[in-house]
Amino acid sequence: MPNIRWLLALITALHRLAYRATRGVIGRRIPLVDWRVLLLTHVGRRTGRSYTVPLLYIADGARFVVVGSNAGDARPPAWWRNLQAQPDARVQVGADLIPVRARLATGAERARLWAALVASYRDYARYERATRGARELPVIVLECVA
Repeated sequence: MPNIRWLLALITALHRLAYRATRGVIGRRIPLVDWRVLLLTHVGRRTGRSYTVPLLYIADGARFVVVGSNAGDARPPAWWRNLQAQPDARVQVGADLIPVRARLATGAERARLWAALVASYRDYARYERATRGARELPVIVLECVA
């Protein structure tokens, strides 16, 4: 399979740019499938720089739930490793900028949220199988902080 990471990086950059420029009018929802997208801004654990990535999410009350799938790669995404080192971050949902704190869902909470995530985006189950047992995809809860 060819390496298409450059293409994914380009799509991500364009998505982020359109989302920010339009305050979420473009990029907040993926039409036809009704996927919701937020922008997660976090701090790099080694660089200390700010990074922003668009992520699919589901709402769980006032919380946002995302998956560290990395499209089924055996390695977790950099943004998740960064959140593990520094859990305070910010999300943009539409025009709203919301400070959040990330934590890993475990046990029964993870099982409940995982079922909801897979119901929303079926490829998550395929991504978890693709890791061939190398890792369980992390379910990350982003809780609003005052």
